Amino acid sequence: MNAMPDVKAKAKRERSPIGRAPEPSVEPPAPSAETGIETARAGRTIPRRIIAVLITLASVAIAAAVGQHMWQAYVEAPWTRDATVRAYIVTMAPEISGRIVELGVTDNQFVHKGDLLMVIDPTDYKIAVSRGEAVLQQAFFDGQNIAREAQRRESLAKLDAVALEQLQLYQSNASIARAKVQQATADLHQARVNLERTRIFAPVEGWVTNLLARLDDYADIGQSEVSLVDSDSFWVDAYFEENQLASIHEGDAATIKLMGYRQTVRGHVAGISRGIDVPNAQPNQQGLATVNPIFTWVRLAQRIPVRIHLDQVPQGVRLVAGLTATVEIERAPTSSAKVPIARCIRHADARSPMRPCS
Repeated sequence: MNAMPDVKAKAKRERSPIGRAPEPSVEPPAPSAETGIETARAGRTIPRRIIAVLITLASVAIAAAVGQHMWQAYVEAPWTRDATVRAYIVTMAPEISGRIVELGVTDNQFVHKGDLLMVIDPTDYKIAVSRGEAVLQQAFFDGQNIAREAQRRESLAKLDAVALEQLQLYQSNASIARAKVQQATADLHQARVNLERTRIFAPVEGWVTNLLARLDDYADIGQSEVSLVDSDSFWVDAYFEENQLASIHEGDAATIKLMGYRQTVRGHVAGISRGIDVPNAQPNQQGLATVNPIFTWVRLAQRIPVRIHLDQVPQGVRLVAGLTATVEIERAPTSSAKVPIARCIRHADARSPMRPCS
């Protein structure tokens, strides 16, 4: 039984080449885990670099867009947060003195032009009118008598019945009588004017503000009793830095944003101020110039008032003198060729360089 395996082994050795060992089978090595990780990392490196380049380009583009927007906002379209709503205030001061017997308005009330505001006691002024009428009548009748006497003396002078000295005396008396009539007429007119001034009316449409007058108060001549905010006189004073004035011209459109409202008010540049206060020009007690010391490397830009005319006020926006506003100027392409709005006249003259108002 052992002969069979030996025969098979011998035959196998005879078929094999002499002196050569059997070649082992070559198989590809199995990929390790580290080799797979490195391959995956190398595959992801290229997309990451592309993403980084794209992010850099996008950042540069965004920075350029923001820079252009800031340039337009600060240089081509100047703006300021230092702006104030302004309005004309009409102060009503009595031209005569007396006790207030009627007060027809309340604080913050809207009044129309011609509405009665207050009445000052007219008793003394009515008496003055009656006295003036009586004085005028007396002067008129006295003047008539003296004028008749002068005419009679002139007739007698032609007959040489009156001396020239008497004639001149009567003529002088007649002239004095006429002057007294004129004086009495003027006094009566003044008394009637003072009587009319006891009733104070609103000269403009607007709101009564800071009303401190009360019934039975004594009103003095020239003392303000009622103040009115003219409703048709609102404008905005925007204080721009001097290095922004080159981009602002009369007629440029303006966007106004009030601090307390979300709505936008529209307007245009009506004018630029031509002067501000210069502290260095003020003299001291000895008449010498007072010059304030400054740092040479710090130069503060002065602020120049720019008047903004209001064109469109949204409904619901309540204009109040003193409100804080932000103003942005929208420069027009042809603003430099525009004629200043304030330089116009009602009646054109061939010799005048100003255009007629439309």
